[in-house]
Amino acid sequence: MANIIVSLVITLIVVLAISKIISEKRKGSTCIGCSGSGQCSTAKPAQKAPYLDQKIEIKQVI
Repeated sequence: MANIIVSLVITLIVVLAISKIISEKRKGSTCIGCSGSGQCSTAKPAQKAPYLDQKIEIKQVI
């Protein structure tokens, strides 16, 4: 009986954690675990590096 209660509690914790992650992702949060979920560095868009605008030509050498 104790094993059933422990397994139900663990299952409940996992289900609640998954539902929290899903609800936070639907709200648009990128960092679910941090307290300022819209203020962290990963939430800010990355600056585009100037060298990424250059085109690269690949030539095949035989």
